[in-house]
Amino acid sequence: MQALRLPRPSGALLAWTLLPPLAGVALHLKHPLLYLWRDWETAILLGLALLGLYGARRAWHQAQTRRQRLEPGLRLLAWLALALLTLGQEAWFRWQQYQVFQGGVAMERMGRHFVVGFRDFAELAPLAEQGLIGGIYLSRRNIRGLEAGQLRREIDALQALRRRAGLPPLFVMADQEGGSVAHLSPLVEAQPALASLTREPEGLEGRARAYGERQGKAMAALGVNMNLSPVVDLHPGQKGNWQDKHTRIERRAIAADPRLVTRVATAYSAGLSASGVLPTVKHFPGLGRVKGDTHLVRASLSLKPEQLRDDWLPFQAVTASTGAAMMLAHVHLPQVDPLQPASLSRPLVQELLRRQWGYQGLLITDDLNMGAVYGDGIDRAAVAALDAGVDLLLVSYDPDQYFRALYGAARGWRRGAVGAQREAASAARLDRHWRQSRAED
Repeated sequence: MQALRLPRPSGALLAWTLLPPLAGVALHLKHPLLYLWRDWETAILLGLALLGLYGARRAWHQAQTRRQRLEPGLRLLAWLALALLTLGQEAWFRWQQYQVFQGGVAMERMGRHFVVGFRDFAELAPLAEQGLIGGIYLSRRNIRGLEAGQLRREIDALQALRRRAGLPPLFVMADQEGGSVAHLSPLVEAQPALASLTREPEGLEGRARAYGERQGKAMAALGVNMNLSPVVDLHPGQKGNWQDKHTRIERRAIAADPRLVTRVATAYSAGLSASGVLPTVKHFPGLGRVKGDTHLVRASLSLKPEQLRDDWLPFQAVTASTGAAMMLAHVHLPQVDPLQPASLSRPLVQELLRRQWGYQGLLITDDLNMGAVYGDGIDRAAVAALDAGVDLLLVSYDPDQYFRALYGAARGWRRGAVGAQREAASAARLDRHWRQSRAED
């Protein structure tokens, strides 16, 4: 009995199946979602394009009629377009990177507002020394393999560069909330989530402050001067949300009662501050009621400000009593600003927080790599945040995006898209923070 022979897949069919997704990758070259492939991304695309060109050229030569040559000819052009698109996108990124390293007034003026992630400390030195960044973000990835003494020496070396250049110190930030989010552990002792303190009401404030002091002293010993904690979003009252793949507020929130959250977060923040570490309440306007995951998609909170009074109580109370910074989430508040998320919103920053609340502390965005804002262009997000008067822009997960963001911000400042008065007021807040820090030392 003759064996059943399946038809071999056509090279042309395979090529036309692969070309659209490959073109999408090339069009979005160096996208944060492809960060783990960063070292091979361009090489893989160019390699596949060359293989495709070879196959299409061979098919074109084997065709015997003009009609038969039409499809391989089009395929040849498609693979060539993919190669050119990849090279063009790579060249455009390299140009932006080159322009950032050239420095200049605009780059330095905008650069002081950026807090960046990184792969290793060596790449930070020229950025720190030229005043092209305002801070660095420590994560599990970029401190892996370092002992506490090594990490402190690396941070001290960067701060020494700043002093010699006549620049203010760098913000050295980390996410050390306790519980499931403890990016400096094991260099900093792992502690249970702050929510665990609420199980025993007696001496709550004292235990929360001691928790903050213990954590803060360990962080300060490493050279960290700002902690992206505490989480003061109210507990959503449910175990999980299928739409939320990364934020997981139910695991990180202190409680559902805003007054209980305020008590714990205030005492904890006071403990951090007493140890020389600036606390940061997050994630305003609150993620407890938000369904979508801003790491990946846009999300909205459609309630009116008066309906969010309880949600906002911890943000107002903790910052008023401790001077904590505040992180702005990429959540749309259409009742305040129908166009921009909180992190990029001028009405929210200037009218709600600065004027109505009277808050004059530091504002920092959540990571601009997140899908809720990155899709419209990280350069545009950076311009909008700076124009709103946000003090610090976080670019942590994918450090390469910093070059795109700063290049776009500098261009925006030159053409007047960043309000000069709001940016100057923001820079003054940064300077005031460092003057006060020196006075307290």
